[in-house]
Amino acid sequence: MPRASLPEHQSAQADPDGLTALGGWLFRSRTLLPVPLALLILLWPQSASRESWLAIAIGIALTALGEGLRLWGVHHIGTISRTRSERLGPLIVSGPFAVIRNPLYVGNIALWVGLALSARTLWLAPLIAVVLALEYHAIVRWEERLLVERHGDQYRQYASLVPRWIPQPGHHQIRTVEPGGAFSWRETLFSERGTLIAIAVGYTLLWIKSQV
Repeated sequence: MPRASLPEHQSAQADPDGLTALGGWLFRSRTLLPVPLALLILLWPQSASRESWLAIAIGIALTALGEGLRLWGVHHIGTISRTRSERLGPLIVSGPFAVIRNPLYVGNIALWVGLALSARTLWLAPLIAVVLALEYHAIVRWEERLLVERHGDQYRQYASLVPRWIPQPGHHQIRTVEPGGAFSWRETLFSERGTLIAIAVGYTLLWIKSQV
């Protein structure tokens, strides 16, 4: 769960109960939900077009970009990013959290789209982007409701300064909110080890698939 997230210009209590309830369920189940997408990436026949090398190159770049964003975010947010409970940490406004409120989810989308392109399953890349965007939209709505209930005006100030998804220039007012400290890179890599291992395994399986 991100440590800093709130609705823009409205109270999270206004969210429909069905959407927030769905978001809570998706949050607790989010590790298993991408499994069908992973199976499609690994099992669907690859494109044999001449441009497939370009898709692989773009896919690798997107995967690296997504994981780089995740590492940057985990470096500032710590192990709380792995929790499945409703436990909240302090407000973090440093690093990518000073740019957008949900950098880990944006990193996840880039990472998964990159894997789909690397697998040369070109039709699957936009599908993954849409599915994950809808999933994270519901999750963020649930998180925002929880966070505004527990932290009130401090989160309202943060949300008024930092966009939810798309970076916007000129929001230096974030300095008016006290930032948190970063974790060591050793702690960051340890916390992110599961995702790093999954990426390594995924690309190994894609290479084996390309040789069969």
